[in-house]
Amino acid sequence: MGGAGKMMVRLLRVYQWPKNLLVLLPLLFAQEMGDLRADLRAFAAFAAFCLASSATYIINDLRDLEQDRQHPEKQFRPLASGQISPAPAVLLSLLLLGCAVLLGIVAGKGFLVALALYLALTLSYSFLLKHVFLVDVLAVSLGFVLRAMAGALAIDVTFSNWLVVCTLFLALFLSLGKRRHEIFLLERDAGAHRAVLEHYTIGYIDQLLLLVGGGALITYTIYTCSPEVVDRVGSDKMYMTLPFVVYGLARYLWLVREKEAGGDPSGMLLSDLPIAVSVALWVMACAAILYF
Repeated sequence: MGGAGKMMVRLLRVYQWPKNLLVLLPLLFAQEMGDLRADLRAFAAFAAFCLASSATYIINDLRDLEQDRQHPEKQFRPLASGQISPAPAVLLSLLLLGCAVLLGIVAGKGFLVALALYLALTLSYSFLLKHVFLVDVLAVSLGFVLRAMAGALAIDVTFSNWLVVCTLFLALFLSLGKRRHEIFLLERDAGAHRAVLEHYTIGYIDQLLLLVGGGALITYTIYTCSPEVVDRVGSDKMYMTLPFVVYGLARYLWLVREKEAGGDPSGMLLSDLPIAVSVALWVMACAAILYF
C-alpha cells in the first residue's frame, strides 16, 4: 500500500472497524446465519456502521485539531500533522455519511433509526459530552450498545436484555482501559490536553475497571444460564463459553494495569495474540453450540 493509501487508512481509522462487528452479534445469537435475507441486511448494516464511524472520526479530528497537535500520539494523525487539509476531509466525511445512509436503507427503517441515534450520540460526544466527567466514557460505551441493537433491528430479532447490559459493561471496561492509558501517557499534562481528564486518576479508574469488568462477567453468566435463553437457542450449554470470556477480561485487565497498554482496544484485539485467540475460540464455541 502506497503512502496515500496508508494515510487514508489512518484518516478513516480502518483499524477501528472491528468494533462494528458487534452489529453482527445478533445474527450469530439469533441463529439466523445462513438466511440470505438476514445475512444481506446484517452485512449492509455492518458496512454502514464502518462508513458512518469513519465519518464521525473525521469530524472529531477536525474538532480537536489543535489539541491533537499537542498530544504525543495523536499529533501524527493525518489532519493534525497537516498531511490532509480540512476542506477535503469535510467533503469525504459527507460522502461517507451519504453512502452509510444508502446502505442503511438496505438494512431497514429500524436500523436507520438506530444509525441516526448513533450519529447524534457521536456528534454530541465530539462537541459536548467528551468534556463532561464520566459522561464522556458512558457516551462512548453507549455507542457500542447502539451497534448491537442496530444489528438486531436490521434482521428483525429481539436482542436479550442481558446481552444489552453485558455489552454496556464490556464497552465501559474497554473505554476505561483506554482512558487509563491516556492518563498514564499524558501524566500531569492530561488536564492541559482536555480539562475533563483532570478528574480522572489511575487509582479511581482501576476501581471502576474492577466494577464494570465484574458487571460484564456477571451479566454474561446470567445470560448463558437464563431459562429464557436456553429455550430460545435450544441448548443449555452456553455456559461453556464462559472460560473464554473470563480469560479475555483477565488478559485485558493485566495488559492495562501491568503493561500500561489499552490505548487502542481495537488494535489490541488484532495485535495481542492471546486475546485474539480467546475471542476466536469464543466465537467458534458459540457457533458450535448454537448451530450444531
